[in-house]
Amino acid sequence: MVKTAVLPLVCALLASVAQAQTAPQPSAQRAAELVRMVRQDCGSCHGMRLTGGLGPALTREALVGKPPNYLSAVIFHGIAGTPMPPWSAMLQEGEALWIAEQLAQGFPEEPLTTAPQR
Repeated sequence: MVKTAVLPLVCALLASVAQAQTAPQPSAQRAAELVRMVRQDCGSCHGMRLTGGLGPALTREALVGKPPNYLSAVIFHGIAGTPMPPWSAMLQEGEALWIAEQLAQGFPEEPLTTAPQR
């Protein structure tokens, strides 16, 4: 009887640890590449401001209640039967989680670049 009472507790503990997982911080250069990729490549379907288009909005408000682990799985594996492709060929799983976390916080803008001085 004690064993069966402990099993749900252990499962709940493991689930909370899995949900608490955070993505490793990419290097500054890789983070800039990921921001550009999301703004340009994802923006082609989700809107250049990520407010929606062919795909749904990816704004902080639109993603309320969607756990980063769920979002990272969608980013990494895509959604079969929809236009959402898997990005696993371009990303590591930790990078997909970093993107999901950034989306949940309000995704950063691409830095403005200045034209070369003449």
